[in-house]
Amino acid sequence: MLKRIDLTGNPNLGVYISVNEDFAIVPLNLPDDMGDIIKETLDVEVIKSSIAGSNLAGALTAGNSNGFLVSYYTDDREINKLKSLGLNVSRLEDKYTAVGNIIAVNDTAAIVSPFISENSVKTIEDVLNVTVEQTSVGGLDIIGSLMTVTNKGFLLYRDSTPAEINFVEDIFKVQGDIGTVGRGITLVGACSIANSKGVIVGEKTTGPEMARLEEALGFLDD
Repeated sequence: MLKRIDLTGNPNLGVYISVNEDFAIVPLNLPDDMGDIIKETLDVEVIKSSIAGSNLAGALTAGNSNGFLVSYYTDDREINKLKSLGLNVSRLEDKYTAVGNIIAVNDTAAIVSPFISENSVKTIEDVLNVTVEQTSVGGLDIIGSLMTVTNKGFLLYRDSTPAEINFVEDIFKVQGDIGTVGRGITLVGACSIANSKGVIVGEKTTGPEMARLEEALGFLDD
């Protein structure tokens, strides 16, 4: 299922919301009607929570079906709340705290920024139960902002090379494509949220962008 919404005029859905196959962590002030859209489109349980005292759950969290990694500054109260609701949650104890911006992950693998420490790579492997590759894409290190990836496909930063597309396909074991959302926004990971059941993008996303996204994330055969 595909849907277009904005957060009170803000297209940066992937900055504010973090999702896996079963849960969506959303800002405390998210309107209930938007929460209902997320629940219906992605078939997830919606959890309202701050992360490190912030509404930027998408930027400060990364996860897959095995759990979520959160910013080092996420406090015990926030973590315990998420755990009490059935989530496996661990801190990524690294000086780079925008976890969602520097990790792209599905249930098979993770691609992470080159500057993440060896200890953090081990944590990612253990908590999310994936293999980890460290690299930049398109000359940029904000891996999580550059792509939306699920267990069915991925949409990648528009300026990625054919070799990079092939590399990402090989790592995640799914096919995908390059593209934009929101009428030309290249940071597709920052401006969309998706799992294998659906995808949500900003309201300005055009018809051709939606068509490319639908194909890249593997929804044409549904």
